[in-house]
Amino acid sequence: MYALKNKVQLIGNLGNSPEVKDISNGKKMARFSIATNESYRSAKGERITETQWHNLVAWGKVAEIVEKYLHKGSEVAIEGKLVNRNYLDKEGNKKYITEIQVNEVLLFGEKSNVIPF
Repeated sequence: MYALKNKVQLIGNLGNSPEVKDISNGKKMARFSIATNESYRSAKGERITETQWHNLVAWGKVAEIVEKYLHKGSEVAIEGKLVNRNYLDKEGNKKYITEIQVNEVLLFGEKSNVIPF
């Protein structure tokens, strides 16, 4: 049960191609977002679809995989953990960010394969 304390699993589609940066020691960092959709029927019987956007970040080998295989519209399953952080903006205001640090990626649609790590 210990491994389940901070675990996120999502299936969704990328809103844009990942933004990849080279950081120190030749490592990479990739930022991207995915949309997940949930549908239900209203009291009037109308089908309602709600979309949630999730900010994701991947590091190192996972970022390299993301850069190579993912693009706008890709359908993926990800597994990771929630990370909360804060920073000061240019005006000195404290900003808070919640994102998912990705540690596994599963591609759908394009030869559906798990990327080995």
